[in-house]
Amino acid sequence: METFFKLKDHQTSVKTELMAGLTTFMTMAYILVVNPMFLSKAGMDAGAVFTATALSAAFATTVMALTAKLPFALAPGMGLNAFFAFTVVLGMGYSWQFALTAVFLEGLIFIALSLLNIREAIINAIPENLKKAVSSGVGLFICMIGLVNAGVIKTGMAHVGDGRLDGVVVTLGDVTGAAPLVAFIGLAFSAFCLVRGIKGALLWGIFLATAVGIPMGVTQVGDGFSPVSLPPSIAPVAFQLDFSQVFSADMAIVLFTFLFVDLFDTVGTLVGVTNKSGMVDKDGRIPRAKAALFSDAIGTTAGALLGTSTVTTYVESASGVSEGGRTGLTALAVAGLFLLALFLAPIFTLVPAAATAPALVLVGLFMMSPIQSLDLEDYTEALPAFLTVVMMPFTYSIANGIIFGFLSYIVLKMISGKATEVKPLMYAIGVLFLAKFMLLS
Repeated sequence: METFFKLKDHQTSVKTELMAGLTTFMTMAYILVVNPMFLSKAGMDAGAVFTATALSAAFATTVMALTAKLPFALAPGMGLNAFFAFTVVLGMGYSWQFALTAVFLEGLIFIALSLLNIREAIINAIPENLKKAVSSGVGLFICMIGLVNAGVIKTGMAHVGDGRLDGVVVTLGDVTGAAPLVAFIGLAFSAFCLVRGIKGALLWGIFLATAVGIPMGVTQVGDGFSPVSLPPSIAPVAFQLDFSQVFSADMAIVLFTFLFVDLFDTVGTLVGVTNKSGMVDKDGRIPRAKAALFSDAIGTTAGALLGTSTVTTYVESASGVSEGGRTGLTALAVAGLFLLALFLAPIFTLVPAAATAPALVLVGLFMMSPIQSLDLEDYTEALPAFLTVVMMPFTYSIANGIIFGFLSYIVLKMISGKATEVKPLMYAIGVLFLAKFMLLS
């Protein structure tokens, strides 16, 4: 382990890396419950999707661990699975096999873009101020995910009487409810551990919240509980591709959306987490970015064949990085836990969303630190950074935050006579963003 991952060079240890991997896994393990639930709405077998989710996550994360040697975990992405089920299948009326084919093609395209260094070039073209803003915005975004999952805050539409609905961006939930109280208890305990300098603070908060949730009815333990079970068969969803409509206009739109969201969610996650952890080099570049992006592309391709939606790099990887994870050993630990989860599903599914919320809230806090060094004097730098930060949680999308940040940066530089400060690739990305709004809005 020391020779391959160079643990001493990264000032870490096997124990720290394994603890970081366990923390990351615990904060993202919810996908093993949520993804089958979403894709089953599209007519897919939930049990088979569970197995496909675990296998694709383990495979892609192992590739990340052994090639990029970075502490990032991958799994089918939230948002992308919702687009798969509710837009492509239920909204547009296509089969889930059609949607899987779009995901498969997306993966192949991303493999080509990664090998040609195009995705890495996109990351390197991002201005330093926007990179710092991305880290802060991602922090707010994942904090919001945690609070929503725990029911501390609510988003969407609210009833105002007489059958009418009133638009509500975000409002306070029932904070005296069982789930919010469980989250608050876990948050308080994790904060206590942090103050005392106790290693694994986020993880212990998750464990305590899960235990406290049992008598409060948040953590569900059924009668005849058995900790071990064989994984469901993957046969109903594996290798179920349909190329009959591959050249249709709808396929082009669906494929473009998958490409667009995955590309910038992944870029946002890599930029945000590596900047926060100090893993970037002296030029602000992500180490082994090409290998990291290649892992993401391989994961998406394999995931489609196994029978699940787009696999992407998880922003929850930040929780493991915050616990000291710095090498691929952290990712390897996550991959191993996904494989273990295949046989211990009854155990890990006990962890409710309310118990993982404290970790996401604290990681959000940790990731806000780069905001201290943002250039707020030059408004051509400050406004794009501000829009990047606020649009991520307000639109519930990392990609949207990047879009608004990029476009405002380009426009402000152009109208202020500083167009030469914008790299050519940024202009090309800006054109794609505008096309996205015109074609898919």
